[in-house]
Amino acid sequence: MQAVIFDMDGLLIDSEPFWKQAEKRVFSALGIEITDALSAKTMGMTTREATEFWLHHAGLSLSQDAMEKIENDVIDEVALLTATQGQPLPGVHDLLEQLKQHKLKIGLATNAPARLVPVVLERLDITALFDSYVADDHVEQGKPHPAIYQLALERINAQANHTIAFEDSVTGMTAAIGAGIRTVVVPSKANYHLPHYDVAALKLESLNGLAIQELRDLFK
Repeated sequence: MQAVIFDMDGLLIDSEPFWKQAEKRVFSALGIEITDALSAKTMGMTTREATEFWLHHAGLSLSQDAMEKIENDVIDEVALLTATQGQPLPGVHDLLEQLKQHKLKIGLATNAPARLVPVVLERLDITALFDSYVADDHVEQGKPHPAIYQLALERINAQANHTIAFEDSVTGMTAAIGAGIRTVVVPSKANYHLPHYDVAALKLESLNGLAIQELRDLFK
């Protein structure tokens, strides 16, 4: 094991509620009815994909400039909520410190916009623990396409077959496995039972108490 690459939203930080709040505020202002069932479908999407989803749902067609403004409004709201209320998910700090002590490379690969990454890392006080990150802005296709992970591997100079990815969504897991990376999934409680996650190398309820040896054992 040479390296570990982490997803961000829903894996390092409990930010999924922030995205839902932001979507509800921005899209409700456009007269679009936001339901929990539909919000669940946007989890793991890029901001552009989520914007297109809601506009299509409402039967609205907007200009490119109007869509970009909506996207930026959502991102601004998420950034504010993250900077003021963001909390790490269980086990995050301990695992990152262990990885650093073992001199493993640590990357980040997220479908979120690049400008949100520093906000999250600073809020959790883990900026110095990451060697590099890749966000949606850095590739032409976001997850589930493997491009984000392929670029993340390149940036930390690691080989896929010597790397582990941590994900919480099926979208992210698909991207990591597509890049040839052994993947550990930490689904939300609501999604833990889904059979989609069975293709992962390891499925966990949380990162709490995870030992480095458990990760090394995945390479045996």
